Amino acid sequence: MNEERTTAQRYEFLLDCGVLVEERDDPDRLAASEAYDAERGVYHDTYGDASDEVFHGTLADLFDMSDEEAAETATELGITRAELVAFLSLRGYFKRQAPDVEVSRDELLHLATLVAGVSATSPVPEAMPEVDDEDYEAFLEANEDAVVFVWRLHCEPCDRMKDDLDAILSAVPNGVAVAGVDGESVSDFRRAFDVDAAPATLTFADGALLDAVSGRRTPEQLEELFTSAFGEAATN
Repeated sequence: MNEERTTAQRYEFLLDCGVLVEERDDPDRLAASEAYDAERGVYHDTYGDASDEVFHGTLADLFDMSDEEAAETATELGITRAELVAFLSLRGYFKRQAPDVEVSRDELLHLATLVAGVSATSPVPEAMPEVDDEDYEAFLEANEDAVVFVWRLHCEPCDRMKDDLDAILSAVPNGVAVAGVDGESVSDFRRAFDVDAAPATLTFADGALLDAVSGRRTPEQLEELFTSAFGEAATN
């Protein structure tokens, strides 16, 4: 990748490679893709709050300098642990997710500064509206009969359940609203309805919680849950 590319071109490159994605509710905002965020999580656990010794030692190993030189360079250039995590995560991402894309070490440094502070995308599928702690009450007030799904990033049962999403949504009766929440960012919602796992499926009828089931459920199991909650209504 040409190091003369502009910042805008680098952002476009990160989008094309799947490192970043557009926020579905605000295309002008970018988020880390789920695939990149999974890579980032591995390195964040090790280096996110690393000691100075580990931080400077890792920089020294990466850029062929002594620990003392690495410490001075980090101070002079303002290199952060988040940027180190981003550098390592991008290197791992391109190696595993885009092996045909060649990115130089110097270019990785530029890219790392762009993605270091970018938050992860939401785990809520695009097929359903997302609500949060600020608006879930308004959603339930406006939709007395509703199903709310709780999702989480890097959750294998969630991902397997999303594979059946079309069939699951087809099992929701007509007239029943559907929404999703990011389980890691809705602490008020989880406390209100005693939800401590993802995936989870909550049914509301006449504005009141009827049932909350945790764990992956098949479309057939959810159809039984919806029939119990809402009756034999026509499905979508």
